[in-house]
Amino acid sequence: MTDEVGVITGPLTLCTTAVAGDLVRFAVQYEGADEWYTLSGSPLPHHGDPAALHAAALASVRRGGAARAPGTAPA
Repeated sequence: MTDEVGVITGPLTLCTTAVAGDLVRFAVQYEGADEWYTLSGSPLPHHGDPAALHAAALASVRRGGAARAPGTAPA
C-alpha cells in the first residue's frame, strides 16, 4: 500500500532510508521505473537495526495484502 497511488503489485524494489529526526522511510518502485512511492505508515521512528527494519518491510511486501510499514496498523 502506498500513500501516493494505493496498492501496487508486481516486481518491486524496496528502499529503506534513515531520515532526519531518527526516522526511517520505506519507498517502493516498480522494477525498472523512475518513480518511488512511500510505503504507507512511513516514515517511522527508528527503533533497532535498520537492516532488521528493512527485512521486516521486505517480508511484509512479499506477503502482499496491502502491506504497510512494519509495526503500523492497517488503514
